[in-house]
Amino acid sequence: MRILKDFKIPNFKFPKFKMEGIEIDEVNIDLEKAEKHKAKKEIKNYEPTHYETIKEIFLRSQKEYKDCPLILEKPDHKEPYKEITYKEFCNDVIHLGTALIKFLGLKDKRVVIVSETTYDWYVSYMAMLCGVGIAVPTDKELPNNELENVIKRSKAEAVIYSAKKKDAIKKIREGLPNVKYFIQMNEENPLEGKDIGFNHLLYQGKQLVENGDHSYLDIPIDPDEFRLLIFTSGTTSNSKGVMISNRNLAENINAVSAYVKLGTSDRLFSVLPLHHTYESTIGFILPFACGCSIAVCEGLKYIVPNLKESKPTALLAVPLLIENLYKKINANIVKSKKDKLVNSMIHVTNGLKAVGVDIKRKVFAEIHENLGGNLRIIVSAAAPIDAKIGHWIQDIGIAFLQGYGLTETAPIAALTPEFEPKIGSAGKAVICAELKIHNPNENGEGEVYIKSKTLMLGYYEDEEATNEVIHIDENGDRWFNSGDVGYLDEDGFLYITGRSKNVIVTQNGKNIYPEEIELLLGKVPEIKECMVYGKEVEGEKELVISVKVIPNMDEIDEKYGKGKTDEEVYKIIWDKIKEVNKTLTSYKAIKHLEIKKDEFEKTTTMKIKRFAEIKKDKEKQEEKK
Repeated sequence: MRILKDFKIPNFKFPKFKMEGIEIDEVNIDLEKAEKHKAKKEIKNYEPTHYETIKEIFLRSQKEYKDCPLILEKPDHKEPYKEITYKEFCNDVIHLGTALIKFLGLKDKRVVIVSETTYDWYVSYMAMLCGVGIAVPTDKELPNNELENVIKRSKAEAVIYSAKKKDAIKKIREGLPNVKYFIQMNEENPLEGKDIGFNHLLYQGKQLVENGDHSYLDIPIDPDEFRLLIFTSGTTSNSKGVMISNRNLAENINAVSAYVKLGTSDRLFSVLPLHHTYESTIGFILPFACGCSIAVCEGLKYIVPNLKESKPTALLAVPLLIENLYKKINANIVKSKKDKLVNSMIHVTNGLKAVGVDIKRKVFAEIHENLGGNLRIIVSAAAPIDAKIGHWIQDIGIAFLQGYGLTETAPIAALTPEFEPKIGSAGKAVICAELKIHNPNENGEGEVYIKSKTLMLGYYEDEEATNEVIHIDENGDRWFNSGDVGYLDEDGFLYITGRSKNVIVTQNGKNIYPEEIELLLGKVPEIKECMVYGKEVEGEKELVISVKVIPNMDEIDEKYGKGKTDEEVYKIIWDKIKEVNKTLTSYKAIKHLEIKKDEFEKTTTMKIKRFAEIKKDKEKQEEKK
């Protein structure tokens, strides 16, 4: 799953570890003998759910979990978490849905939702999926021009936004004549022109319901109808919009329920942005379907105190966040001079667990307390993660699961079953999906194809792009070319080894489409041709967004005078690139420029052979060593 903006990790602070009160006598365990005598139990999936729509989930949870806490949100940093029950939430969804349809006339219309993670986001999203129209969740970090593009392209007739986006909406609203309503979250104002407060809509909806209007709950949902639009890149007119149905989302819940068991005692910690399907589906709809609660993180700098206060049992994260938690905890263990003791205890508790004695949570209780004390599952997705981190998480007594998928698979295609961990893999195909390796090489590696009930309907207003990635086999089945390269082991677990598409995936899982940036650079008269790519730089863990440029010397000679030195040409091009960078989200900004004096290697259709050019780049770097 490729997600997230420039996921900047703050300086977490963990206390020194005392590791006192735990004494483990030297235990000699014959691991080979223990392995032979370990009970062999047949691995079976849990009994899955069979939902077809999100509304089915909504109606069941409304009834089954009405008095359970659902959302835990902090009014401000100094106050404790406030609990909102399923009953309160479901009533607000019904009231908002009723008002959007009856008061504003938005039945079957597109509505953009742009906000940080907040209670009103959850209510808005659920109200849309249960009968209003087509939801368009949008990245709150988009620059104004990109946000305007998304609203225009989606043909949205309303925008629901938070107070933090008020200035952005004010700046772009004149360019959005087709938007009928701008709805500000946590605002009381009645309708004035195109503006209305979210809370006023809740009030209007409540009045309608109390006066006998129960039509919202009676709206039938076609499970296969287009109901969710997510822009994979969210910028220029060339970005792809993914069309998703209720069935796509519901099948995610069915799929995960077969591999992971969640219940009313579970609490998920929401730290990732809700506009992406990973968090909105697995971090919201899944726990909602299981009677779990969700604690909203105030922001990354508050992650440690929020974990301690909310005491979650499950954490969905990207590798970058997990890696930083791992590094910070271990740095403090070393600082506390307890690293040898911890390593020894890991060895001993692994041995004990092998013969059916699991005391990990007791032994590593101090580490657990710094993560809230109840954490039992960490799920990593969106990008690869070092296997040693996954092993360490398991070593201290927390189940480490990995998920794989894309926005196009809404998003789950593969997941590690909690009863069958295999660290290093991206999981195995979920029960509604099938994976195959297309044209495998001698090592069994090839492009990963996915057949799944979670597979998108197609790309929005782009049949050609849809046909490029979805292939119909002789049985009429739809197979999606993920663009990833990998292999399947004998147990059906997937291992991702590379990428076949041009997309650049950052360490935290966000995808960057080179063609999108190239389109903007192509508008610069001083640039004749260019190629954007992720450059491997020694000492840098993250790919550096780079561009190779062939300057338009005729334009440069005319504008700046003939006879410019290489350094002067470089400066002219770099200044132009900096102007383009200002229109891009920060993680897409170009950091490195190479002026290319020879021609690009191209196909017969005059397309640049990207991988041939990248190979040359690597060869040059090797020569310099």
